[in-house]
Amino acid sequence: MTTPTPTHADLAVWLAEAAQAVSGIVTARHDTSPSRSHLHPVLGPLTAGPQVITALADRLEDLLDARLPTTPATLFALASYASALGWLSESLADLTQAVGLLVSEAALPVDATAIATGEAEDLSGYALQDRQAITALAAEAALPPGRYLQILGQALLASAEFTGACTEITGALTEDAHRLLDESVSVVRLGGEGPDSLPTLVRSLLVRMETAR
Repeated sequence: MTTPTPTHADLAVWLAEAAQAVSGIVTARHDTSPSRSHLHPVLGPLTAGPQVITALADRLEDLLDARLPTTPATLFALASYASALGWLSESLADLTQAVGLLVSEAALPVDATAIATGEAEDLSGYALQDRQAITALAAEAALPPGRYLQILGQALLASAEFTGACTEITGALTEDAHRLLDESVSVVRLGGEGPDSLPTLVRSLLVRMETAR
């Protein structure tokens, strides 16, 4: 039995749904105990990311198993989808590694006296009320305030880098979905002349590879 050829609109919907799933990762929230408040910026994406990747991978496997007709538009959509999934998986692996390092750093032995006194010299640039709040949070996490702020800052940076990747992936999937809809009457040229015939993320990956040389 031959699988019906998906329309350009069908293909665009697949990419749009993937884009929506990826965008949801960066807004995911995870309840954080006071003892782990320094990891709060990364716990939501770290929890939601694997679930989204699994769902997208299962969806891609279903599409491949369906043995869809190999039209240029179908190949274009599958290439975009697969590139997004690969990029997302790599970005989540980087985030996971960063969080692992932060957990290890937080677990290093600390001087109990430093936790109790609040290491005032590390908070000299903050207002009194802010110093008190930071000291209280650091005490809950059993960390000196200086180390608490350092780990929190690194968590924010890791979260920002992962968010940036997700934003780029979401934008590229959305752009490719629009390209499919815009060319719904004509043929989408996977192997046409010029880089614009390739999916957005594929072009981005090629640019990065060229830059890395």
